[in-house]
Amino acid sequence: MATSAWVGNRGTIPCASCFDPANDAALIQKAMKGIGTDEKTLIDIIANRSNAQRQVIAGQYKMAAGKDLREALKAELSGHLEDIIVALVTPPAVYDAEQLNKAMQGAGTDEKTLIEILASRNNKQMREVAQAYYKIYNKSLESDISADTSGDFQKALLVLADNKRNESPIVDAHLGKSDAQILYEAGEKKWGTDEDKFTEILCLSSLPQLKHTFTEYQKLSGKSIEDSIRREMSGDYEDLLLAIVKCVKSIPAFFAEKLRGALKGAGTDERTLNRILVSRSELDLLDIRAEYKKLYGHSLYSAIQSDTSGDYRTALLKICGGND
Repeated sequence: MATSAWVGNRGTIPCASCFDPANDAALIQKAMKGIGTDEKTLIDIIANRSNAQRQVIAGQYKMAAGKDLREALKAELSGHLEDIIVALVTPPAVYDAEQLNKAMQGAGTDEKTLIEILASRNNKQMREVAQAYYKIYNKSLESDISADTSGDFQKALLVLADNKRNESPIVDAHLGKSDAQILYEAGEKKWGTDEDKFTEILCLSSLPQLKHTFTEYQKLSGKSIEDSIRREMSGDYEDLLLAIVKCVKSIPAFFAEKLRGALKGAGTDERTLNRILVSRSELDLLDIRAEYKKLYGHSLYSAIQSDTSGDYRTALLKICGGND
């Protein structure tokens, strides 16, 4: 199967080798027939197939059962298990689009979700998300961001949503020095801050280039870029820039920290937990697990185990893959 922007070589869910979509679809149909649901079978099949394979199963299911697999699962399941299983059978770009829409629906905005998705996706992923968004909601992602956010936060989100970040792996040492100088003069060196310069450099430069720029910035100013952002910025804009800096340094560490936030303390943030596990399951979840263990001294698997229960926990642990 063709690789996509959502598949890497550090995921926990590979393509199943002996793949029989017609049989999978028949087993799923049987698991949802009659009174009660065979959740174990649903989890076993859906959490052990790649997203591309799940789309083939959904096609087979529609032919055999005459209905949409996602809708059938929504009708059959409930609660957090429904959320995770439905997420797994959703194409990744559609899933991101739905999460972004949910973050902007109704009163108030879920800025954390907007930041997490827009700070961490590459150009190809964002292009697919924007296309999916328009197809589902018949309006552009940009128009909803514009209507739902404001100020420098809005400007930076719109630049990220425009997927114009330089993705060249080549680092220009001279440019790193001059960008560091521009950031220094736009922030620490002057009274007040030129936020537009921060937005332009942090949202459009390549990640390797930014890594170099941040090193030059430290040499020039004697401060880390994070310290300067904390001193100069505030609110959601500050959070967004700090998220970009974290992604520049290590995307797996960025997500490990988000997972820790979702799992620690009273109550679990299931939406964040689901979103990260599902969206990174075929990309870099193995690296996220390694970072989690390194940062917090225990495995992600054990954190999920102690913080969730029932069939929902079974599904999450299947996606997580292993106990480091």
